[in-house]
Amino acid sequence: MLQDERVTHADEFHAPEFHPGPLDPAAMREQYGSAGLLEEDLAATPYEQFDRWFAEAFASGLQEPNAMILSTADAAGRPSSRTVLLKGYDERGFVFYTNYGSRKAGEIDRNPHVALLFPWHPLARQVIVNGTAQRVSPEETAAYFHSRPHGSQLGAWASEQSTVVSSRAEIDAAYERLAARYPEGEPVPVPTGWGGFRVAAETVEFWQGRENRLHDRLRYASEAEGWRVERLCP
Repeated sequence: MLQDERVTHADEFHAPEFHPGPLDPAAMREQYGSAGLLEEDLAATPYEQFDRWFAEAFASGLQEPNAMILSTADAAGRPSSRTVLLKGYDERGFVFYTNYGSRKAGEIDRNPHVALLFPWHPLARQVIVNGTAQRVSPEETAAYFHSRPHGSQLGAWASEQSTVVSSRAEIDAAYERLAARYPEGEPVPVPTGWGGFRVAAETVEFWQGRENRLHDRLRYASEAEGWRVERLCP
C-alpha cells in the first residue's frame, strides 16, 4: 500500500482472530512416584525438615533451589506474587532482600501476612510457608549487602524497584554512572531504602507428590509449646 493510501480510520483496523495452539494443557499429566512422606519421617521442627529437603534439592542439581514465590496482599486484600531468592533461614524464619520502596515491601509494611512457596517440581515436592514478615536489622542487611557481587551492589542503587521507568536505557545509564563512581574494588554503601525481611513461620507444609494424585501433605502448625503436625487431604 502506498504511503498516501494508508487507512486513517481506527475502526477499519481489525485485530487478528485468536486461534488456540496445538498444546492442550488439560491433557498434560505427570504420574508422580510412589515414594511418600510419613509422619515418622519428619524432623522435630519445620526448619530442621526444610534443612533436609533443601539439601536434597541442592544435591539433585535443581537450578536455584533457593528460588521461592512470595505472595503478599495489599490493604484491600488484592494479592500479588513474584519470585525472590531465599538468602538465609534458621529457627527465626526465612530471609530475603529487596528494595523497601518496591510493591512487595509496601504491601508487607501495611499487611505483614505473607506466603512462600518453594516449587521443586523435578522432585515432585513443594514447601509452603505461611507467616508474618518483618524487616531484619540494619546490621544484618549490611553484612549481606557487602557479601554480594560488586555489580549486584550497584544494581540495588540503580533500580527504584517497581516504579515506572521510561526505557531500559535510563536504567543502564544509572548503572553506568554508579559504576564510574564506585569502580570495582571501591566500597559501595548500603542503599538507605534497601534491606531484608524475615518471614516467621506460622505453618509450614511439606508436599510430596504421589501416584494417582493422592499426594502426601504434612503441615507443621505453630503452638505455644512447639509444633503440631497434621496431615491434609491431597
